[in-house]
Amino acid sequence: MNLPLPMPGKVIAVGLNYKDHAAEAGVPLPEAPVLFTKFTTSLIPNGAQIVRPKGVTQLDWEAEFAVVIGKRASRVSEADAMDYVAGYTCMNDVTDREAQSKDGQWVRSKSYDTFGPIGPVIVPAADIPDPHNLKIEARLNGKTMQSSSTKNLIFNVPYLISYISRTITLEPGDVITTGTPHGVGTFWKPPIFMQPGDVIEIEIEKIGILRNSVVAE
Repeated sequence: MNLPLPMPGKVIAVGLNYKDHAAEAGVPLPEAPVLFTKFTTSLIPNGAQIVRPKGVTQLDWEAEFAVVIGKRASRVSEADAMDYVAGYTCMNDVTDREAQSKDGQWVRSKSYDTFGPIGPVIVPAADIPDPHNLKIEARLNGKTMQSSSTKNLIFNVPYLISYISRTITLEPGDVITTGTPHGVGTFWKPPIFMQPGDVIEIEIEKIGILRNSVVAE
């Protein structure tokens, strides 16, 4: 199994970027994008296994719409930003919630090996003329856990590309994963976390289904 794109130089993730997710987390809408990174060593393709490390008990999913950059972007305007998009794909921003809470920042908890499922394919940007009106879902063992639309993004794709490229040069193949909607496991009552033997699916309209199983270390 191979990734749907060559190994990107970087994966830039956006936190708290859906209105419905901010509401379930009980936090105000951010005034600017909240950025972090997932290390590329976390990436796995469609069909590969998410490995739950020993001692991890709060293994959560996050369905995300991901943007693949097509050409070098530095200080790009919002008006021109979509010219720099090669295509779109699905991503699962798998997270160790306990580590996320304890660390005080998010990079380690989201960058464990296998915590970056991406795929199943890269859909060319021309095939999705409006990326801001796509249904996005996460299903755990067939049960719908997240169901929203990219119309609920707080900061849209051109804004994110322009904002990031003001200070960080984006290179071809880089990935911007745009945040997750409501319905992550930690906010279910009671919380629901992924267990060995589970199958998690991320589906985005016009892209397809990213499906991965969970195994214990």
